[in-house]
Amino acid sequence: MSEEENKAVEEEKVVAAATTEEATEPKKKKVVAEGTTDEAAEPKKKKVVAEGTTDEAAEPKKKKVVAEATTDEAAEPEKKKEVTAEDLLKSDLDGVKIRRAKGSKNITVGIVNVLATFNNTKVTFCDPRGNVISWSSAGKCNFRGSRKSTAYAAQVVTQDAGRVAMSHGMKEVVVKLNGPGMGRDSAVRALQSLGMIVTEIVDVTPVPHNGCRAPKRRRV
Repeated sequence: MSEEENKAVEEEKVVAAATTEEATEPKKKKVVAEGTTDEAAEPKKKKVVAEGTTDEAAEPKKKKVVAEATTDEAAEPEKKKEVTAEDLLKSDLDGVKIRRAKGSKNITVGIVNVLATFNNTKVTFCDPRGNVISWSSAGKCNFRGSRKSTAYAAQVVTQDAGRVAMSHGMKEVVVKLNGPGMGRDSAVRALQSLGMIVTEIVDVTPVPHNGCRAPKRRRV
């Protein structure tokens, strides 16, 4: 073979090698592209994993929130279950510790004198001998003027004096009503709402048997 033919063969080999390289390069690019897509997909997986971890981390928080809500709901009934005077006095005195006042007289049975006039209402708690334990009036409870003779004033007055009497251990009472005022019924209801046991209700309003001469009638 001549030199020219050898050169021509070598050129053909070079061209063939170049074409094979060009043909293999797109495959490499595809492989590279596939690698890049895999790398791009991995962060998504990481994101998914991260979201899963955040969800798992959020679930305990939700559980904590639910637990706190349940504890709050459980705490509310406890607040509502605070011991009241009615609860203390419903049960026997031996089984329950009543919060006594200083110098408690330890009197469980007593008398309630209710003086209900047209202008005022007075309530007095005393022992069976008549010794005063507690008292209250509409003026003492900051009622003024025509409000002193209302039924609401009688209720407030009875509760005010009754709390002091209960601190001395009073549980059962005999009610003596005196006067024609509007506070007669509301005073008895207030005693029952406090939890006291009303064993007897007596009307001791004085009634004259044609005694002293009555004052002249008003000219209206």
